[in-house]
Amino acid sequence: QVQLVESGGGLVQPGGSLRLSCAASGSIFRVNRMGWYRQAPEKQRELVAVVSRGGTTNYADSVKGRFTISRDIAKNTVYLQMNSLKPEDTAIYYCNADVNTPISGGMDYWGEGTLVTVSS
Repeated sequence: QVQLVESGGGLVQPGGSLRLSCAASGSIFRVNRMGWYRQAPEKQRELVAVVSRGGTTNYADSVKGRFTISRDIAKNTVYLQMNSLKPEDTAIYYCNADVNTPISGGMDYWGEGTLVTVSS
């Protein structure tokens, strides 16, 4: 069993910053891709940013230049630094990871989500 636990969400004013963290734990052989998705009210879940095990990153156009994804392979942890936040960034942010366990190949796991609210 693999668990992803997010932290760092909250209420922030427009133009402010937040840093999200997500740690993977459990029966892990190797964590491959890690990333962040978000879902705003009445909208579909969308990709925010992903980072490969080798460090290659990919961002949604809407967050390029404002958000930075990074990871600590030794800690099985991924971070999302969010700067210049806008009200339209308000959403539940979900951590996602592709994980190899001792008994399986790569499988997708999700965290429970952390709420980010951007409002004055």
